[in-house]
Amino acid sequence: LEQAIHNYIDYYNNVRIKTGRKNMTPIEYRNHVLTTLTA
Repeated sequence: LEQAIHNYIDYYNNVRIKTGRKNMTPIEYRNHVLTTLTA
């Protein structure tokens, strides 16, 4: 069960694409926003 939860969290943060976020995964979008703010 613990491994299944870990796998889902990994999928949610790194694989899943949200159309409301410029088709980026949550991690990609966070990195994009941070890069934009510091540029």
